[in-house]
Amino acid sequence: MTINIKKCTIEDLCILQEISYETFNETFKQQNSPENMKVYLERAFNLKQLEKELSNTSSEFFFVYFNDEVAGYLKVNINDAQSEGMSDKSLEIERIYIKNKFQKHGLGKYLLNKAIEIAMKRNKKKVWLGVWEKNENAIAFYKKMGFIRTGSHSFYMGDEEQMDFIMTKTLI
Repeated sequence: MTINIKKCTIEDLCILQEISYETFNETFKQQNSPENMKVYLERAFNLKQLEKELSNTSSEFFFVYFNDEVAGYLKVNINDAQSEGMSDKSLEIERIYIKNKFQKHGLGKYLLNKAIEIAMKRNKKKVWLGVWEKNENAIAFYKKMGFIRTGSHSFYMGDEEQMDFIMTKTLI
């Protein structure tokens, strides 16, 4: 078993879109209406939007490879790219997306540790993320990794308002 990580570039745009659709569908399709899923996927993961995110110097994307196959990705944000008005001493983990067939191999932990490593290199004091209140597996994982719930914010899936818990880990 080999795990590798590679920073995404604009040349990875189509693969990024494909894996975004796949992982988001796998994770949330069962709990949301087809209409709301369609609206969200088209808004969040269209090529123009992903290109804009990839081009933002305050955001970084990383693919994780499991035995040389793209298994998922990480997106982190600093400064004004953060989806909430957090301090400049914070780093946001906006996405840790792992394909279902690659889950339970430690890839989420690997990507989370990559985000913490980036935060520490940039002298950030906190790492935070938003996680859907109904995503119990993810919440349990983040708690196990030392995150605590520090707030919440609204997340729109199409026309449906949902609640994300904000979870934060203070770095030493």
